[in-house]
Amino acid sequence: MRDPYDVLGVQKNAGPDAIKSAFRKLAKKLHPDANKNDKKAAGKFAELNAAYEILGDEDKRKAFDRGEIDAEGKPRFQGFGGGGPGGGGSGRDGFETYTWGAEGPQRGGRRAGGGGGGFRGFGGIDDILKDMFGSAGAGGRRQSFEGEDFHTPGGGQGRDVTGSVSITLPEAAKGTSRRVHLPSGKEIDVKIPPGLADGQSIRLKGQGLVGPGGSGDALITVSVAPHPVFVRDGADLRLELPVTLYEAVLGGKVRVPTLDGAVELAIPPGTSSGRTFRIKGKGMPGKGGAGDLYAAVRIVLPERSDPALEELMRKLRDASPYDPRRDIN
Repeated sequence: MRDPYDVLGVQKNAGPDAIKSAFRKLAKKLHPDANKNDKKAAGKFAELNAAYEILGDEDKRKAFDRGEIDAEGKPRFQGFGGGGPGGGGSGRDGFETYTWGAEGPQRGGRRAGGGGGGFRGFGGIDDILKDMFGSAGAGGRRQSFEGEDFHTPGGGQGRDVTGSVSITLPEAAKGTSRRVHLPSGKEIDVKIPPGLADGQSIRLKGQGLVGPGGSGDALITVSVAPHPVFVRDGADLRLELPVTLYEAVLGGKVRVPTLDGAVELAIPPGTSSGRTFRIKGKGMPGKGGAGDLYAAVRIVLPERSDPALEELMRKLRDASPYDPRRDIN
């Protein structure tokens, strides 16, 4: 994956607001729904979401800038911890990695975080493995299958495998499917039910590796990419609804986007910024029925200065002054 700063088109010193603004602008431009004839649209949108997941999170961004994680958010190899072979290490359990070939699963090196020798600073793990095992050994660290990254947990038993897929919020609302290439060589379509939350897993019985105890399972964790407009809150969705000053003062009907098309909302006269309206049944599907959509009003002034508006505000200030902060002073 490309550098997340390049994906979002921002400088490395960009602030959080600039990063969020760039993401929102590109998300609207690259969303698959707006590029139905572009077969690469889904990949571009997924790359954009992955970049924002790093730069939009302060801790992940710092970790990336320090070189601790890569552009996919995965830990970079930091060398073998400990004072020597079998040394104390970092105190965390590592796990064995495997590659799959014609001869079945082959054990690779221990992932960073476990014990091992004190060889920190001798280049990336791919280079080390290449020196140790030749060019074929470089694949022993992590095996990627059509973008889905799998490893075998639990001390090298080689039975269960885990992986992850990323979907959009509209896909999470309606349900979707993803084709996954498993380490066993199988290629299957995974059905993702409507309403699945970010981080939930789907278990595929018997789709893992064959081991002493039989075939294991494949555990696929589903991540829901951030949406440029909606924020998920359980089964509910929330958004900021921009309205003009005259709509807030005089009232009016405005169109509100939802996951299945825009609806019309009546804004009453005298609506203040921050006032929230509930649109029933326009959230995410849930066990007890669909959630709601909450639209919080945000009053937006004209981008350019307006002398007539400024004169009107001066007259209002002089004729009818009021203090909205009287209760907090």
